[in-house]
Amino acid sequence: MEVARELLGRLLLRRTPEGLAALRLTEVEAYLGVEDAACHTFGGRRTERTATMWGEAGHAYVYLIYGMHHCLNVVTVGDGHPEAVLVRGGVAVAGEELMLRRRGGRRRSLADGPGKLCQALAITRDDDGADLCTPESGLWIVDDGLRVAEGEVLRTPRVGVDYAGEAAAWPLRFVWSRYAGGR
Repeated sequence: MEVARELLGRLLLRRTPEGLAALRLTEVEAYLGVEDAACHTFGGRRTERTATMWGEAGHAYVYLIYGMHHCLNVVTVGDGHPEAVLVRGGVAVAGEELMLRRRGGRRRSLADGPGKLCQALAITRDDDGADLCTPESGLWIVDDGLRVAEGEVLRTPRVGVDYAGEAAAWPLRFVWSRYAGGR
């Protein structure tokens, strides 16, 4: 939960041969590992898909949902404790035209969902395991000093995890209020 809150307002940068793009993170969700019924590692599940979650903190866990959308997570604990934060949304701060091309010109909803965000930044399963702490990985997070005030943080239940029983109601979604309801 702590890392999820701290990620709000940080910059997510992506360098590809096409150029550099950056988003300011506005929405994230925490997933608390083996005790969290909404987490991919609930009950100690270990699969080829989730291997990165069981590894080092600070790395990207990227998976494909519905056979078509990639989702980016930040592994948060490491050392055999498979917890992560799903990166759900951001606003463009650099490379907006590049992201717009990747998203088919859809400016209003450029990166306001995990699949859209990954499409805008060209994030795929090939980025699974990327070190998010170093620019050399081509995908990294930067703290440029901006802080989202506590009064601007909304905490709500996570999205799309109704199957998770009581864990579905846990307030583990963090949203920067100025960007709630559309970007």
